[in-house]
Amino acid sequence: MGFLDNLLFGYYPYIAGTVFLAGSLVRFDMSQYTWKTSSSQILDNTPRFRLGSNLFHIGLLFLFLGHLVGLLMPHSWYPYFNLTAESKQILAMVSGGFFGLLAAAGGAILIRRRLTNLRVRAQSSRMDIAILLILYAQLWLGLLTIPFSAAHLDGSMMLVLGDWAQRIVTFRPGAAELIAPVPWVYKAHLFLGLTVFLVFPFTRLVHIWSAPVWYLGRRYQIVRKRLA
Repeated sequence: MGFLDNLLFGYYPYIAGTVFLAGSLVRFDMSQYTWKTSSSQILDNTPRFRLGSNLFHIGLLFLFLGHLVGLLMPHSWYPYFNLTAESKQILAMVSGGFFGLLAAAGGAILIRRRLTNLRVRAQSSRMDIAILLILYAQLWLGLLTIPFSAAHLDGSMMLVLGDWAQRIVTFRPGAAELIAPVPWVYKAHLFLGLTVFLVFPFTRLVHIWSAPVWYLGRRYQIVRKRLA
């Protein structure tokens, strides 16, 4: 195992996770009125935008939940769901490929709109554009793993990735050693996924944490101070 593998897949997950949690908490406490989607729907609400937004969000939501369950489910639970490592990998490839393509199609519509619609572009920050491009690149990296997974349908790669994730979240040693021999596309996918968590508190993605009840306790917004 090289130094880079140890840094990126042994230490970087904890750096990204700490920034993700602590940064979100600090932003909510210190800057509550930036805690929003900053939706540009009012600037452009065409049927194409609604289609792209729906495809992108539905695809990403399924992929996030699928990765969460797929990586963190203990291997000993597979029989309770009538699964084997092989069938679980095929299920992940088929469902992940389908929803990944949905999200990629929606993302292409949203990126084009964000970059070419002058009103939307003027309202967008650099981070708005950057996070959309990062998520889009992450989608395609995930889709690129499918041919690699198809080359070995025994489920061994899924077991390795699951073991890595479970060692990370349970603070067990040896996580980076598991990742060292896997193909580059999996490493790139993991690294960019961790980077999304790292930049999360500095983007509009923080609204994912929110439910309507959170807004009831926000501070009043000072629009204009009364002159003495």
